Amino acid sequence: MGAGYVGMSLGVLFGQDNQTTILELDQKKVNLINKQKSPVEDEEITKKLQSSNLNLSATLDPSPCLAQADYIVIAAPTNFDETTQSFDTSSVESILTLIADFNNFESLVVIKSTVPIGFTRSMQLKFRTENIVFSPEFLREGRALHDNLYPSRIIIGDSSKKSKDFTRLLKKASLDPVCQTLYMQSDEAEATKLFSNAFLAMRISFFNEVDNYAISKNLNAKNIIEGISHDPRIGNYYNNPSFGYGGYCLPKDTKQLSADFQNVPHNVIQACIDSNNARKSYIIEQICSLGYRSIGIFRLNMKKDSDNLRESSIIDIIHGLKKKNISIVIYEPSVAEDIFLGFDIIKNFQDFEEKVDLIVANRLEPILESVSHKVFTRDIFHSN
Repeated sequence: MGAGYVGMSLGVLFGQDNQTTILELDQKKVNLINKQKSPVEDEEITKKLQSSNLNLSATLDPSPCLAQADYIVIAAPTNFDETTQSFDTSSVESILTLIADFNNFESLVVIKSTVPIGFTRSMQLKFRTENIVFSPEFLREGRALHDNLYPSRIIIGDSSKKSKDFTRLLKKASLDPVCQTLYMQSDEAEATKLFSNAFLAMRISFFNEVDNYAISKNLNAKNIIEGISHDPRIGNYYNNPSFGYGGYCLPKDTKQLSADFQNVPHNVIQACIDSNNARKSYIIEQICSLGYRSIGIFRLNMKKDSDNLRESSIIDIIHGLKKKNISIVIYEPSVAEDIFLGFDIIKNFQDFEEKVDLIVANRLEPILESVSHKVFTRDIFHSN
């Protein structure tokens, strides 16, 4: 249920060997899926839809697909509500109410949406069923199907026969049938998801602070990061500086986890949030210090190979530059709009490049090579 990255990758995964239906509220997405086109930007999902004989369809009608399903997977969004300091789980709860009406929880319901710790247990009590379980996803946007085909691990917050049968389906559909499966309590599975993303946010923040120091002391950040990363305890990966972590998961998950601690002693999680904000402010200062008055923003997406603009760090950079009264235009060919935050969007790169003195790019792409002399970036290793 849901045709985002998680729902689409799972739909394609299960559709290889099982009759699979995606329940979606957006008619445009339903039409695309039924025409074997992907509503999300993921090269492998697109290829599978076009080249494979998948048993996959999409619908707006909950009645037949919920009544006949053996397993129901919920992949609805849960944004962080700044007012309540918690995830907005209303979409998941609405789906659970639908399932109660059309299925009465005869099927196993697997929540893939990221939820607060304790949420699954509270839903079991609310709907008086043990057939609601939580299984976190660990997918990268743009590589969602790949990460389901080659999972790092499968975790489920339950150890019943139905849950074990579900994990066997996941393994059978993957190309790594020996990957580790971990069974635990639902609260522990929910915590695993949040702490995993918090660790990634911490790692990004750490290497961004290394880069901050290198900039301020006129040192070569690449040399320092490579020297650090060749320690096998640290690893030479996930160490490329950026304008700050962003996207759908890390910002909201760190905020939720920080709120969950309440009276429990903690410093690191909030420090990640503060560090990320400080990084974006420092990047804005660095751009402004160059003295250019006409600046081009190269792409609004969170990272390469993604169509997600949510919580993208470059958007905060735009807000900061806007306060400095700097002239801005944006290059973003993937959106239909012509204006973003009051600034023109240009979809032709040559027209864009000719209008600006400096191009600001969170991540480099080959099209920038010919104008590298006027690009500001901290993309040292040319990776996400």
